[in-house]
Amino acid sequence: MKAGSKFLNAVSAVALSAGVVASGAGAVTFVSATAAEAAVIQRIDVRGASRVGAEAVRSNLTITPGKSFSNTDIDNSVKQLYGTGYFSDVKISVSGGTLVVNVQEAQLVNQVVFNGNRKIKDDKLATIVQTHAAGPYSDTQIQSDIQAIKDAYAATGRSEVEVTTQVVPLGEGRVNLAFVINEGDRTKIDSINFVGNNAYSAGRLAAVINTKRSNFLSFLTRKDVYNEDKLHADEEALRQFYYNRGYADMRIVSSDASFDEATNKYTLTFNIEEGQRYDFGPVTVQSTVEGVGSDQLLPLVRTKEGHVYSAKEVQKSIEAISDQVASAGYPFARVTPRGNRDLNNNTIGVEYLVDQGERAYVERIEIRGNSRTRDYVIRREFDMSEGDAFNQQMITKAKRRLEALGYFSSVNISTQPGSSPDRVVVVVDVQDQSTGSFGVGAGYAAGGDGLLLEASIEEKNFLGRGQYIRISAGGGQEGSRAYGVSFTEPYFLGYRLAAGFDVNHSETSSNDNYDYEETSVVLRVTAPITEDLATTFRYNYKQMKYDADNSDLSDLSAPYQHLVEDSPWTRSSVSQTLTYNTLDDTVLPREGIYATATQEIAGLGGDSQFYKIYGKARYYHLLADDADIIGSVSASAGYVVGFGEHLNVFDQFTLTNGDIRGFENKGIGPRVRGDNDDPLGGTTYFTASAEATFPMPGFPRDFNLRGAVFADAGTLFGNDVDLRGDGIEGEDASLRASVGVGVVWQSPFGSLRLDYAIPVLKEDFDKTQNFKFGINNQF
Repeated sequence: MKAGSKFLNAVSAVALSAGVVASGAGAVTFVSATAAEAAVIQRIDVRGASRVGAEAVRSNLTITPGKSFSNTDIDNSVKQLYGTGYFSDVKISVSGGTLVVNVQEAQLVNQVVFNGNRKIKDDKLATIVQTHAAGPYSDTQIQSDIQAIKDAYAATGRSEVEVTTQVVPLGEGRVNLAFVINEGDRTKIDSINFVGNNAYSAGRLAAVINTKRSNFLSFLTRKDVYNEDKLHADEEALRQFYYNRGYADMRIVSSDASFDEATNKYTLTFNIEEGQRYDFGPVTVQSTVEGVGSDQLLPLVRTKEGHVYSAKEVQKSIEAISDQVASAGYPFARVTPRGNRDLNNNTIGVEYLVDQGERAYVERIEIRGNSRTRDYVIRREFDMSEGDAFNQQMITKAKRRLEALGYFSSVNISTQPGSSPDRVVVVVDVQDQSTGSFGVGAGYAAGGDGLLLEASIEEKNFLGRGQYIRISAGGGQEGSRAYGVSFTEPYFLGYRLAAGFDVNHSETSSNDNYDYEETSVVLRVTAPITEDLATTFRYNYKQMKYDADNSDLSDLSAPYQHLVEDSPWTRSSVSQTLTYNTLDDTVLPREGIYATATQEIAGLGGDSQFYKIYGKARYYHLLADDADIIGSVSASAGYVVGFGEHLNVFDQFTLTNGDIRGFENKGIGPRVRGDNDDPLGGTTYFTASAEATFPMPGFPRDFNLRGAVFADAGTLFGNDVDLRGDGIEGEDASLRASVGVGVVWQSPFGSLRLDYAIPVLKEDFDKTQNFKFGINNQF
């Protein structure tokens, strides 16, 4: 008999004979259910609870000896006992002054095992199922576990997986449970079609959605996995793409997934109706909030008449207005945009209506779907908590923050009515995704360490706590080695402060003249100023050792002889960095600015005393939307001044082959004159770069292979190092420049880039390097 039927039978039995009382010389008379409303029992007799124990049964009853109870109490007690999962049958009756509770214990699971699984390991499946060792055996729960296993396999593209169970009785009410899994073949995406798209090509739209066609590397990316949730997410991505480019009437007529059993492949088809492209018409603000005038709010609006209509800019305007009104003391204020279409001119005028709004409070925030990420990691991205005023713009902002974390493949926030009209339940549905990555970097240093390799592993959501950790190690052909560890706690002491540390150690050799060893420790804390602007404070400590290894120091220039003879050296400094970031995407930005500016003071002990200021900014802009040609320009500069007599060699700036391609690391700038031409660095530098990237012709867009053309220019000059009698060259501000081409592949292994640069402006003593190669891998 099923548990539900047993429960109904038990309730029926209770309803018919709710209680008994003594009558005469031991005679028993059944009383009606109404009489049971005033029944009182003196003791509770538990029968059948050999493993669970009588006291555990009593603790799950709502009936207490000496207190009156009703049929409702009996119903609730039966439900509560069934709810524990430890009983397959429950019956409650009253005999005289005794409440008799008869239970039949469910079987206990001794062990849970998984058979036939190769693509998903046991430890991962164990976190998916809810049936565990020492827990009750429940047919209902096991069916739910089977579906959970199927869903997990469907997420990897194996939607045809079959899951059955085997139960082995062990006696004394114990069983072993085995989930038997036939994984089946992985389904694939044969093609993705778009119908009705005129403004944008199928290739451009294919780059917008997350689902990709199958290729020979799809087993690494898993982006060719079909499921309904991903299809809906792709639909929303297409809508936002069009809405932010002026197509406010765009709609997806249909989206279809056709499965071919013969090939085990899906064909996806999106039927699109684009509509007309709009610009912004007149933009106004109307406020009915006392003390907050429309003229105060209009400057906050991001939407400007004549610009291309963008739903994203409307949303940012709403948030800016809402924040301003809330800071003025109106937390319930509501901002409602009203669009006025002018079909003759293809414009949409926007009127922002600001009113007091209805008073509503957050009853609770309910989080669902996070199998790995802790609840508090999600809650802390909200600027409100239970009991606070409800504000829809705070919900929108929290959703954007959660998506920006990179912990989740999907984030959906909805609201439900609370226990009263002025109470709202906020429901957060998320789906965890892989947040680990590994990196491999490679390079070649002519005349130095030869081939250089570095490997790293990082985790952005360590143990589901939202913490960041990175470990790296590398080396070169000539015995160079490098190690590093980084850790960041994004909410230090419960505040929105990202605190962390970096520890690095490296060992290199220079032309067999000396060995160099460096150890650095950085303590840092980052605080947000606005959504786009943040500041970071650091304490930096570095120790530098130069070892001639019994070599003849006469082979070194005088400044470097000084470094070796007085080694080791230490530097202790504090620095502050401002970071401005409006990039639309961290992997392949198409629009936005990323800029940093740093000032550093050294002299808190150690051998260095200086003030440095330096920074870099890069601006991205989509030059041709449908062709997906992305342009970017960047500029950087720096200046250092010493507090003492001279700067140390290691305190001056040096430029890398990433600053001006076509030159080696430390390849330009002031050098010691002579055969050894040791680099000295410089006190001042400027660089500028322009680049355009585009989809590589002849390759499918979703292969993510892009070409690049670029031009770099810059200079490094000035010197404050004690030359100790040696001469110097390259001290002036002569301009260096290079042009080149590159290939960028956003591969399943990460972003791989190969550049070939030709210096077009250089000095005779500069060190050039035409090829540059690097990889940053993610999984």
